Amino acid sequence: MMRGFVLIVLALPAFAQPLSIPQTVEAALRHYPSIQVSQEQVAAAAAGIQLARTAYLPRVDVLAQVNRATRNNVFGMLLPQSVIPSISGPVIGTNNFGTTFGSAAGGLVTWEPFDFGLRRASVAAAAAGRAQSEAALRRTEYDVAVATTDACLTLVAAQETVRAAQAGVDRAATVSRTIHALVEAELRPGVDAARADAELAAARTQLIQSEQAVNVARSSLARFTGAEPAEVLVSAPKLGELPPERPVPPLDPAANPIAREQQAAVEQAQAQFRALEREYFPRFYLQAAAYARGTGAELSGGFEGGATGLWPTTQNYALGFTVTFPVMDVAAIRAREAAQSATIRAQTARARQIAVDLRAQFNAAVAALEGARRVAGNTPAEVAAARAAADQAIARYRAGLANIDEVAEAERLLTQAEIDDALSRLNVWRALLGIATAAGDIRPFLTEVGP
Repeated sequence: MMRGFVLIVLALPAFAQPLSIPQTVEAALRHYPSIQVSQEQVAAAAAGIQLARTAYLPRVDVLAQVNRATRNNVFGMLLPQSVIPSISGPVIGTNNFGTTFGSAAGGLVTWEPFDFGLRRASVAAAAAGRAQSEAALRRTEYDVAVATTDACLTLVAAQETVRAAQAGVDRAATVSRTIHALVEAELRPGVDAARADAELAAARTQLIQSEQAVNVARSSLARFTGAEPAEVLVSAPKLGELPPERPVPPLDPAANPIAREQQAAVEQAQAQFRALEREYFPRFYLQAAAYARGTGAELSGGFEGGATGLWPTTQNYALGFTVTFPVMDVAAIRAREAAQSATIRAQTARARQIAVDLRAQFNAAVAALEGARRVAGNTPAEVAAARAAADQAIARYRAGLANIDEVAEAERLLTQAEIDDALSRLNVWRALLGIATAAGDIRPFLTEVGP
């Protein structure tokens, strides 16, 4: 019985070169778009940190203005609004629609010397966001690597099924020729030849379906590597052998990239809550202003005319300290804190759920490994017995001691036994992949499956 893995080639171009499973995973990590999406999200989160740090810088506003307007002014108050332009100067007592030039230029520097930790908390929240994005990137790379490796195993399993199905077709063709010879010698009824042809056709149908499964598996793998399906080739000779038995290391759910991403989400939510806690504090601003204005309007109500007022001629400066406090924002801030607290609890509960799910996944993979090894130890005997039964059935049929049904059943049993034997070893490898996936690190598995 051949234990090595045979690479099946189905109408592949001459330039296609087989890749090992680790090489295929590396290709997927380079080409799969979701990884680039996560990388750009990390870059955006890093820019968010720089944005949060700009709050430590002073704010500088500069203004320059030229206008031509009337100078009519009235006594009275106007509530704050953004529609009616403000005007300075005394009430003239007349209503004149003559216009003159006006100009202004100035600058205002505002700096917040202390903020009770608000800016530091905002930077920490942005840093937690970047950490969460980096954890998401690691989780995406992990998911792509696992999915690619699993797709490789699926392709190998489909190729092994093709090999066994091809062997079944070859045997069915041999049996068909033998039966046709006996029928032509009138040693067997003609219905046996028809039955042999039907069995050969059924074996060919099974082969075609197996080849279809290979093409489907190749297409699934191609979406990770970025290659055309016809160019996808996987060479994994070690998958044809049983891996050595080793003790299964204990599971640490926190080491899994899925759990790490969720823990980063918890920490991000907590950082955002700490920033919210510091919003209901007074804001202190140190301010400095310098400006100049010019006007062509005279205090008596006349106009100087010409270009007077186009250039600022009257200067002022100021230095002050401003305190603002959002007194009525307490209800809104408390509501946002309550919502963020609920988010933290939800993220924490999700982290616990992930740990439970990983533990269940790990236990199922360990059980699958134990069962797969037992099956793999039994299938060689199944193949040997099925081959002996097929040989005996043919011999009995030639001697006239058996009918065509016995031969057909023995041949089908042998084909299925060979498929079971090939897949049993692959199922052991798949169970090992399941254990590595639950543990969150498939690099040892890729090393063992080897180039």
